[in-house]
Amino acid sequence: MGSKITSRRRERLAVVYVRQSTRQQVEGHQESTRLQYALVDRAVTLGWEASRVLVIDDDLGKSGARSEHGEGFQRLVAEISLGHVGLVLGTEMSRLARPGRDWYQLLELSALGGALLADDA
Repeated sequence: MGSKITSRRRERLAVVYVRQSTRQQVEGHQESTRLQYALVDRAVTLGWEASRVLVIDDDLGKSGARSEHGEGFQRLVAEISLGHVGLVLGTEMSRLARPGRDWYQLLELSALGGALLADDA
């Protein structure tokens, strides 16, 4: 990914999108939550200033099955659409948005806006 990270992308935000589907997952899988927040450090390692890393965790403990209720996902899409984002970091990115049409919308908007999508894997 290093060659795809340009200075132009670093001038934009790196967004760490944090989510788990249920409050039970948040409480029972605290390590997953911790690892997702640790993606902030990954963005810094990739060259973003810490002040340019935005954490969106509005959807933590909420199901992604109905994106219209995912305020965090909608915020992420808006930031990408406005051209504010150079990198999105998350865990299991393909599960980031459900239904699938939202995932494809995110892919298309990221491609159009020049934002990279990166999974922690």
